[in-house]
Amino acid sequence: MLRHDRRRGQWMLMAPERLLVLDDMALAVLRACTGAEDEVGGAIDRLAAEYDAPRGEIAADVLDLLNDLRNKGYVAA
Repeated sequence: MLRHDRRRGQWMLMAPERLLVLDDMALAVLRACTGAEDEVGGAIDRLAAEYDAPRGEIAADVLDLLNDLRNKGYVAA
């Protein structure tokens, strides 16, 4: 669950009995992955356009981050 802590002014990803403070890039990836029909592919396209970066590099970074978060139990596949 993505939550904003107003007191600290930070975005956090919450899982059962765990909390992860997100940096700006992780937050951008998670926000881009929500609401799209093809969530991951669409997120990669949007981020590549937003940051004017090669899609392949963005894809590798996004997939690495999502796999790491999934392995740690913060996101579901």
